[in-house]
Amino acid sequence: MWFSLILTIAALSAAWFWHATLRAREYANRVAAETCRKLNVQFLDGTVAFTRMRPIRDASGRLTLRRSYVFDYTEDSVTRRQGFVILRGKELETVGLAPDMRQVH
Repeated sequence: MWFSLILTIAALSAAWFWHATLRAREYANRVAAETCRKLNVQFLDGTVAFTRMRPIRDASGRLTLRRSYVFDYTEDSVTRRQGFVILRGKELETVGLAPDMRQVH
């Protein structure tokens, strides 16, 4: 009885975490694509890559996750450069391009 309850709670928690992670990645993809469009550079590969996740406190002191993603872009169709997107919980913390380009947000 208790084992089934614990197993159900664990499965639901894993499903919630998986869904939240997918939503965050989709949002990071939209941010990266929009940033590239605004700066008139080409977003390569059509997706971001997850690099890091760690727990932090948000502005109201609640525990949330900070997720970092990287993506590739090109200015000249030859040179591949890397940008990044950092999300704090469900919010955009910052997005930027390679060091020779300016930080966007």
